[in-house]
Amino acid sequence: MSEEGKIHHLGWFIAGLGVGALVGILYAPKSGRETREEIANNAREGTEYVRAKTKQAAEQVSALVDQSKEQLSDLVDKGKDQVNEYVGRSREAVDRGRAQWEEFVERGKGMVTDQTTRVAAAVDAGREAYRTTTTDGKS
Repeated sequence: MSEEGKIHHLGWFIAGLGVGALVGILYAPKSGRETREEIANNAREGTEYVRAKTKQAAEQVSALVDQSKEQLSDLVDKGKDQVNEYVGRSREAVDRGRAQWEEFVERGKGMVTDQTTRVAAAVDAGREAYRTTTTDGKS
């Protein structure tokens, strides 16, 4: 039963107590003093009942709040775990990409060095061929 339903029923219960007390007073074969004492006792009992029900309702609300806090904490923890997992995956992907990039750069440097060596060798061979040709032609 919802809290609103409990409050609604509690209101009708209190109204019934009042009507019952009024009917009891009107038809009671007791003296005024006895009737006043009975009314006072009933009022104390009603007050105690309302206090007990209020305390019970407060405890239920407190339990619901605690449960909601736990659920929220669990959701936050799950969210943090997922974010950490995605961050870890992203870092791995960046690291793999960086490693591949460094490998490509090193390959490129090697190719440039190799081509530089080949060009230098070709230039040296060309110079030597030129010297050989020009030296043989002068003699």
